[in-house]
Amino acid sequence: MTIHAPSRETFEARLRQIGDARYHDKHPFHQLLHSGGCTPDQVRAWVINRYYYQTRIPMKDAAFMSRVTDPNLRRIWRSRIEDHDGTEPGTGGIARWLKLAEGVGLDPDYVASEVGILPATRFAVDAYVRFVRDEPLLPAVASSLTELFAPKIHSERIAGLFEHYDFANAETMSYFQNRLKEAPKDVAFGLKWVLDHAVTQADQDAAARALTFKTEVLWAQLDALYSAYVEPGRIPPGGWQPGEGLL
Repeated sequence: MTIHAPSRETFEARLRQIGDARYHDKHPFHQLLHSGGCTPDQVRAWVINRYYYQTRIPMKDAAFMSRVTDPNLRRIWRSRIEDHDGTEPGTGGIARWLKLAEGVGLDPDYVASEVGILPATRFAVDAYVRFVRDEPLLPAVASSLTELFAPKIHSERIAGLFEHYDFANAETMSYFQNRLKEAPKDVAFGLKWVLDHAVTQADQDAAARALTFKTEVLWAQLDALYSAYVEPGRIPPGGWQPGEGLL
């Protein structure tokens, strides 16, 4: 007997349910940040550690593209690298993140040095890069589908930071504002590609596991921040210490 995979609609609903249940907008650290409850040092710790993730996004996309034999897929995918690296020095998402770092009182050169990154941040982010580099193309693409849920968190973050923090202005918030414009094209393409290529039950299960893994990568980073800088406040060896790297 042939077992047919669930429909595209059912599969998409399954993917979206993973985000509803597991996306990191529900993490206590983000709830604290968006409500204005973070201290300046807690915001700085978030900016420093999130920078490591931002810098590895184009690296994981380059690793992915190195395995893609379809020129059309490579042409479409490479815009993700340009979004973060920019097309010339001083442009792109990484440069905009360093503007946020400067706005919260950090020396951008210190942040760019990647000194002070929490061990768990490195572990989680590096695991994501390896996953995209080594797994089959379908789960590698599916792991990017957390972008389905990103516009909501960016909108909440923009509103919350503008309302509660003096550092929030057009320049420091430019990373998030730009992602609201950049992410929809990536979401539309990535979701369609996964729905088109997950043609068996095994394919759909692999894609769902990949998306779950990515939500865990994002959640683990916030767990590390919360443990080190909120409660109980145990900063591990090598982690950023308040007062370091300030302007």
